[in-house]
Amino acid sequence: MTEDLEIDDFDTTSDAPGLEEQGTDDLFEHHRIVVDRGQAQLRIDKFLTDKLAKASRNKIQNAIASGAVLVDGAPVKSNFKIKPGHTITVVLPDPPRVDEGVLPENIPLDIIYEDEDIMIVNKAAGMVVHPGVSNWTGTLVNALAYHLGNVAAPVLPGNAPNRPGLVHRIDKDTSGLLVIAKNDYAMSFMAKQFYDHTIDREYVALVWGEPEPREGTIAVHIGRSPRHWQRMEAFIEGDDGKHAVTHYEMLEAFYYVSLVKCKLETGRTHQIRIHMKHIGHSLFNDALYGGDRIMKGTIYPKYKHFVDSVFATLPRQALHARTLGFTHPTTKERMHFEAPLPEDFSNALDMWRDFIAEKNK
Repeated sequence: MTEDLEIDDFDTTSDAPGLEEQGTDDLFEHHRIVVDRGQAQLRIDKFLTDKLAKASRNKIQNAIASGAVLVDGAPVKSNFKIKPGHTITVVLPDPPRVDEGVLPENIPLDIIYEDEDIMIVNKAAGMVVHPGVSNWTGTLVNALAYHLGNVAAPVLPGNAPNRPGLVHRIDKDTSGLLVIAKNDYAMSFMAKQFYDHTIDREYVALVWGEPEPREGTIAVHIGRSPRHWQRMEAFIEGDDGKHAVTHYEMLEAFYYVSLVKCKLETGRTHQIRIHMKHIGHSLFNDALYGGDRIMKGTIYPKYKHFVDSVFATLPRQALHARTLGFTHPTTKERMHFEAPLPEDFSNALDMWRDFIAEKNK
């Protein structure tokens, strides 16, 4: 007996960017299974446990309970009996795994909210999310392991019940909000929302120049650069890269730079950084994508000295994950969280405001 089995949207290549930089949309397995004509009737949880080698029955049952398993487009219960010809679609959270337990470390966390199902953390710029090469300690995961009292890594929701997991990531040098699922059911429920793009995510960024028009939508594929494996790239033609959509709006203009709001519709690696660069407005001080040099302004030494001083004040890409909105796994209430700009970002904006005020005298 054979099935039509397809997997997409999960990058398992060995040369992927650091785990802390993987896009949210790349952290899920998507399976489509067409049940063979010779298949006997069988409970769907048993069928999927047999079919998907990496998924325990507990994980499958949590996925079903969270609405992440559909038969012919409709959600079902665990005791649903599959029949020949049924089309089953499954979305499973499957963050990259580590083989060893993560060392719990007493690292302070800015916890915005916490209950039995989820945590909301306001991550500081400079903190790596997930352990990896050159970053085995000092990460958000090490801090979570200590806070939650887990000896093993809190990023392995796969076959261990009630083990916390990271549903999404933000880059090391990006600050802002992250949601952590504290059990398997919450993990499945939150992952499904990210996969369906029903999570509200809004970032603020300082970019070079002033976008024209002041607001718009960027819908350009994003994929690995064929020239620089550590970078992503915009692909405007053909089938290269993956579908990516960012909505932006300019909030404040400073002649040479501007503050913009970006709302993510998808969650590709470095999406905002790539999309803003694509339209000619690289993020301020984004070393990986060229924003760490003067891209707009005068040639006078006074201006260069000023920009260098702002670079020193904000020594990273100017990007902050400001808001996060989603439906709670248990209460089903819509929740909304907001994190104010960190001090380095806020101080940089004040420097630009003072510079423009002085210029306009």
